[in-house]
Amino acid sequence: MEYLIVGVIVAVLSAIVTVIVFKKLNSAKFEIYIEQAKAKAKVIEHEAEVLLKDAQLKARKEYEREFRDIKREYDEMFRQIERKEKELNEHLESELREIKSEKNELISNKKELETLKIGLENQKKIYEEKIAKALKVLENVSGLTQEEAKELMLQKTKEDSRAQIASIFRKEYKLAEKNSQSEINNMLSQAVTRYAGEFAAERLINTLPLKDEETKGKIIGKEGRNIKTLEMLLGVDIIIDDTPNTITISSFNLYRRAVATKTIELLIEDGRIQPARIEEIYKKVKNEFDQNIQKEGEDVVLELGIKSMHPELIKLVGKLRYRASYGQNALAHTLEVAHLSGLIAAQMGGDPILARRAGLLHDIGKALTHEMPGSHVDLGAMMCKRYDEPDVVINAIYAHHGHEEPSCIESASVCAADALSAARPGARREVLESFLKRVEEIESIATSKLGVTNAYAINAGREIRVIVNAELVNDDEAIKVATEIASEIEQKVQYPGEIKVNVIRELRAQSYAR
Repeated sequence: MEYLIVGVIVAVLSAIVTVIVFKKLNSAKFEIYIEQAKAKAKVIEHEAEVLLKDAQLKARKEYEREFRDIKREYDEMFRQIERKEKELNEHLESELREIKSEKNELISNKKELETLKIGLENQKKIYEEKIAKALKVLENVSGLTQEEAKELMLQKTKEDSRAQIASIFRKEYKLAEKNSQSEINNMLSQAVTRYAGEFAAERLINTLPLKDEETKGKIIGKEGRNIKTLEMLLGVDIIIDDTPNTITISSFNLYRRAVATKTIELLIEDGRIQPARIEEIYKKVKNEFDQNIQKEGEDVVLELGIKSMHPELIKLVGKLRYRASYGQNALAHTLEVAHLSGLIAAQMGGDPILARRAGLLHDIGKALTHEMPGSHVDLGAMMCKRYDEPDVVINAIYAHHGHEEPSCIESASVCAADALSAARPGARREVLESFLKRVEEIESIATSKLGVTNAYAINAGREIRVIVNAELVNDDEAIKVATEIASEIEQKVQYPGEIKVNVIRELRAQSYAR
């Protein structure tokens, strides 16, 4: 039993010793690890210090380099400022010298003018004294005072002129009787020219179909080279991606648009689309159009029976085919005006051929408005003066827009024909949006009146029918409502011609038989 207790005690002591030994060993290892970590930390700290010194050195060098560059730029700018300041001072000094010299010159001129003024006043006094002496001598010689001499002279002049005035009066009276019909015709024709209409315009575009994407790619070209060449040569805007399988050609100039359309059509048919080929086709189409324009102008002049006209004016007449005004073709309008002015002049005793000539050339300036600055009136008058057209033609060009008064029947007939051609229904197309807006304004004016139940704009906005409540509006008040609506439409709405206002008052009685 004692051995057992001794063994247990020995085992316990052995275990305790073993634990103490293990603790000592672990503590020694931990201190080794701490020492190793401290060594590594010192190495890292040393490396960080080296890197920091390198970075500081590099930053200092970079700062010094930038500082030198900025200082050099600053010195250069400072030298430029000094040079500019020196030039400015020299310029100011020269200007001051010039101003001083001009001032001295003005002072000397002022002195000379004062001297001349004094001399003129002295001369005027001497002249008046001599006139007074001469009048006294004449009064003494004639035995009449100045007032009596004036009265006697006026009386003698009246007696001598009375017979001459009577003769002139008889001649003018006969001439007035002879020309009364012509003067009446002129007055009537000028009165007709007061009629005109205001219409809005629509601008047109041309479209061409595209067969496939390959053709579209050819027209655009590499990096857009072909389409840029087309737009530069043709002077139009070409839009390809806006509408599928369609080329849109947009321009205010109808002539350019027509040339561009024909050129692109031929290029699509040919298939060889490149800058050199584009220029070749464009020149060919341009020459062809110029020939057609000349021929069309000659045909128009021949049709109107005009004997001779300068070729350049004939070419401009043909070019009106490719000019539009308010949606109305300029050449068609010109032909209408020429025919109408010839008929009006013939009815009023004027020269129909001269009137047709003036009517043909009254808008000739419109063929030049896309190429030259200025209004078509001034351009047309300039071209007609250059090619020695009659004064009647030039007066018609100015008069049809109110720049001058018509000087004869032919000019007045052109003004009347121009107004009639422009104002006839269908001659000029109206924008749908403005038309609808005008109709809405007219109807809203009518419905705003007391007692109005409904209002309907009919006959393309030229008539409005207003339905009123018969219990609220009597017959007399219906007339007043119509007048008020017409007056408000005149003040607030812009419209061509006239608008008829119809106020309808109706009483309906209903009953049922059961």
